[in-house]
Amino acid sequence: MGRLLLALAVGLVAVAAASQPPLQRRVVREVLEYFHGRGNVLFLFREQSLEGVLERQDPSGTFIQLRVNLVQTNCRKRAQRTQNCKAVENRRRPACLACYKFDNSDVPKVLDKYHNCAPSHHLAVKEIKQRDEAECRAVEEAGKSTDALYLPGMFAFSRAYQA
Repeated sequence: MGRLLLALAVGLVAVAAASQPPLQRRVVREVLEYFHGRGNVLFLFREQSLEGVLERQDPSGTFIQLRVNLVQTNCRKRAQRTQNCKAVENRRRPACLACYKFDNSDVPKVLDKYHNCAPSHHLAVKEIKQRDEAECRAVEEAGKSTDALYLPGMFAFSRAYQA
């Protein structure tokens, strides 16, 4: 019975991932790469669920904020084959808050990003939550002020004068 439930849960995660918009899938992939890049992570983790997905468009690009709940697998991070990695019950279940700002190009480029991965109860601590909110606001503002920046005399210094 337990295996059936686990198989069903894995299937639901796969269906959920397939229904995510491309930029959200990209953020989840990048968060997993970031998380696995940390030196203290020895095992592979995979996405268990997404929470608080927020996607907003503005003239400067697309802002995405989401929380990825991860689950540890029985595969080592350096394993060659990762297809048969199974979730390990009662192990670490960290959460990652991710905020990304993409430009509006055909192949969106990351303008700015912020990650915070920790045990899920740490992300609820007031001071950490306030810092995360401030960092995400800064990421959302990326790309907005570059068009409006004009200082007197800039044009004169950007051109070569002809004698």
